Amino acid sequence: MAATRAETCYTADVRLLIADCTVDYDGRLTAHLPRATRLIMVKADGCVAVHADGGAYKPLNWMTAPNLLIESDEQWVVTNPKGETLTITLHVVHSDISQDLGTDPGLRKDGVEAHLQELLAVDPEQLESGLRLVRREYPTEIGPVDLLCRDADGRVVAVEVKRRGEIDGVEQLTRYLEFLNRQPDLSPVRGLFVAQEIKLQAKTLAADRAIEWVEVDYDELRGIERPQQRLF
Repeated sequence: MAATRAETCYTADVRLLIADCTVDYDGRLTAHLPRATRLIMVKADGCVAVHADGGAYKPLNWMTAPNLLIESDEQWVVTNPKGETLTITLHVVHSDISQDLGTDPGLRKDGVEAHLQELLAVDPEQLESGLRLVRREYPTEIGPVDLLCRDADGRVVAVEVKRRGEIDGVEQLTRYLEFLNRQPDLSPVRGLFVAQEIKLQAKTLAADRAIEWVEVDYDELRGIERPQQRLF
């Protein structure tokens, strides 16, 4: 009997599947994960991520939205407009549950990160000449963009502000850009990643995704002059 196939229509639920599976990615490169028991997560926005029991928050492989997930009894095939394909072959399914997480109140930033965002909202030209604020905490269905601005040429700029700039911050901004660039009244949208200190790996990933980055001095933004270092 032929396996049934269905295109997934995303809802407000998050889906968690624990299964013995193999995973193959074909896109900018190819990658293969041999058979093992893994957690497969499908978020309400359509993101699909494959996790192992380790590695903290980072998935082994993933496909961000927008994408198309086609399911059969033995295989999930996820494709996106870039021509990338993530194929998850299911050998044994141990658990398959869905849960409505409700409305998320958003991340509560620590004092420094929140104050950085506030200071830059007052004077976005600290980041780039001619940059002006459109809205702080611009709401989207996948979370608020820290600062939505326009540059000197009138182009929309999405600004993500962190105290420490790491890869996960670049990934977060990437998701916002993919979402915002699907809105005709905003597209094309540039990305600007801002932090007091940005790790080399984050700079490299940002450059690969055509995202600009700026390191800022918190004390200078507050108008505090650092005391001169003296030997005596």
